[in-house]
Amino acid sequence: MFSPRLLITRCLLFLIFALISNNHASADDGYRLWLKYDRISDNTARTAYTKSFNFIALSGNSDILNNAAKELQTGLTALLGKQISVVKTPVGNQNGIILTVSTSAAPGDGYSIQMQSGNTVITASKDAGVLYGSFALLRHLQQHLPLEKAVGQTSPKIQLRMLNHWDNPEGTIERGYAGSSLWKWYELPETVDPRYTDYARANASIGINGTVVNNVNASARFLTAEYLHKVAALAGVFRKYGIKTYLSIHFAAPKTLGGLKTSDPLDPEARKWWIEKTKEIYSIIPDFGGFLVKANSEGEPGPQDYGRTHADGANMLAEALAPFNGVVIWRAFVYKADPNADRFKAAYDEFATLDGKFAKNVIVQVKNGPIDFQPREPFSPLFGNMPRTPLGMEFQLTQEYLGFATHWIYEAPLFKECLDADTYVTGKGSTVASIVDGSLHHYPLTCIAGVANTGSDRNWTGHPMAQANWYAFGRLAWDHTLSPEAIAREWTQLTLTTESRAVATIGDIMLRSREIYVDYNTPLGLSRPWTGSHYAPEPWQNRSSRPDWTAIYYHRADTLGLGFDRTATGSNALQQYRPEASRAWLDAETCPLPYLLWFHHISWAKKLSSGRTLWDELCHRFYTGADSVLWMQKQWAGLKTSIDPAIHADVSGRLAKQHKEAIWWRDAWVLYLQTFSKRPIPAIHPKPERTLEEVKRSVNTYLMR
Repeated sequence: MFSPRLLITRCLLFLIFALISNNHASADDGYRLWLKYDRISDNTARTAYTKSFNFIALSGNSDILNNAAKELQTGLTALLGKQISVVKTPVGNQNGIILTVSTSAAPGDGYSIQMQSGNTVITASKDAGVLYGSFALLRHLQQHLPLEKAVGQTSPKIQLRMLNHWDNPEGTIERGYAGSSLWKWYELPETVDPRYTDYARANASIGINGTVVNNVNASARFLTAEYLHKVAALAGVFRKYGIKTYLSIHFAAPKTLGGLKTSDPLDPEARKWWIEKTKEIYSIIPDFGGFLVKANSEGEPGPQDYGRTHADGANMLAEALAPFNGVVIWRAFVYKADPNADRFKAAYDEFATLDGKFAKNVIVQVKNGPIDFQPREPFSPLFGNMPRTPLGMEFQLTQEYLGFATHWIYEAPLFKECLDADTYVTGKGSTVASIVDGSLHHYPLTCIAGVANTGSDRNWTGHPMAQANWYAFGRLAWDHTLSPEAIAREWTQLTLTTESRAVATIGDIMLRSREIYVDYNTPLGLSRPWTGSHYAPEPWQNRSSRPDWTAIYYHRADTLGLGFDRTATGSNALQQYRPEASRAWLDAETCPLPYLLWFHHISWAKKLSSGRTLWDELCHRFYTGADSVLWMQKQWAGLKTSIDPAIHADVSGRLAKQHKEAIWWRDAWVLYLQTFSKRPIPAIHPKPERTLEEVKRSVNTYLMR
């Protein structure tokens, strides 16, 4: 029999344990992304919405429409704290949501939201449009905005809005920094993880309608019947959210998988093999989207192995896909190991002369810049130079050159910088965006792709704030006129907090984060400062199996100065742009500082527009960038009471790591470049605590992991 004191003690312990358990259970682990649907704390907004939403009326019975109604029901019930029912017909004028499909509605994937007879009506010409409109309404409510401001019509500016996953069959992800692959190939197709549905929901909520499930450095295994049935299980989940499934293919599959003597795209047997394989794919995945191809790049096989062109290879696959309305997405990321060439020029040199030679169901996918997803690049000169061939945009969400999952980088300004760039191909206003969306050249197919930053980590993206890059990509893929500021505010309100002061502070950090990173990493147009891991600073790296896989190839540091001369006195890469576009970069005296070393080799003593010499300006940028991470830490620390404790602690730890590594990169660059400049670090800046040799040893230690 318990004594009263013992009973009280045990009750208190139980209460403490319960409180701890509840706090742990309520911690935000980031899994819900921007679809949190927490109960609206703004009483005025919640009262107004509660009066407006009493039911959801759904006419139709497709998987996509049912998911639209289900999402609204789930979201409204949680946001308003009251149960919302789904009915087949409107309940008089009792204020509800009516979902309708009409051929007279917005074209394509577009939708409209209107107020009619006291009801909120979401109308689209396709089921997917109704789904997008439902998510848009929930997004509006999550931000506590007046209901009347949700009224309007919108359609996506780009047709194919895709994520490209660089996932491998053994579960690894090339350039993946958030755990292993989402796709559990060893369990599929028998076991379908519920997380696949949440992935599809997240994509549909921002208008993404395509997924390439495997790495562009593709294994032919994905074309076997075994793996096609695994992919079909994923496609079965995705199609219920309006998402088509695509595969990266291994170009040599007719030989490696089919046993043929050749994979020559003009060989009848090779063509027949692809036709039969494509028929097999569509028999298993009826709504299959098509193929993504990396060929004759970085060791991957391709048509040039047989003396054929990229158009020959793409058109062979296009022929096989055409009966099923499938598309070929052929990557323009191609460059050869020529010590006398400029990799900057490679994509243009390979593809511009092929304009008009691709089949009508082929899209050439171009990286935003001419090198390789650098923290800042000029736009690729291919944009504007292939008016008869649809050009798709390829952005990278996963932070291959942006600090992996350790550094907080908001990428929307990078995306917008490229999309808003003017090519002048038909005069002023010929932006990259107008090319990608087809409005300038009237492309029949339009595409934008983001290399995914998702993985098996519970919060999807490793760094919690990297979720914003996935979100921003989807929003810009739908409407590239949106501003990075608006998207940052929207994402923060959906994901972190609606407290106005905190929203403003977080937005400020996000909008400055990319420039801060550039300052301590690649200021003034430096590029490719590290190889191998793509992470550790190695500006001294000069050994590789090919010259363009070294750091010195890109920065060209010597005793005279720094930078890659791409004017007529150098590689003349600027000739690939229209004169009006290149004019701003042509003269070192007037070239904007962010692009100076991209196009010019500048003397260490050269006085820049900032009033500093090149050397002093570099030191200023490296030191200011590293110091600015301290500012990020301070701003974030001040939000402790406004952000979920688990999220706040996670980001705080990553910012501490980011500052440590910013100093690492700063010291590596400054000490290395000083061996050429022979100039002192300006007295205003503290001297590095390590020698160059000590920094090199730290890098070697990192690379040995």
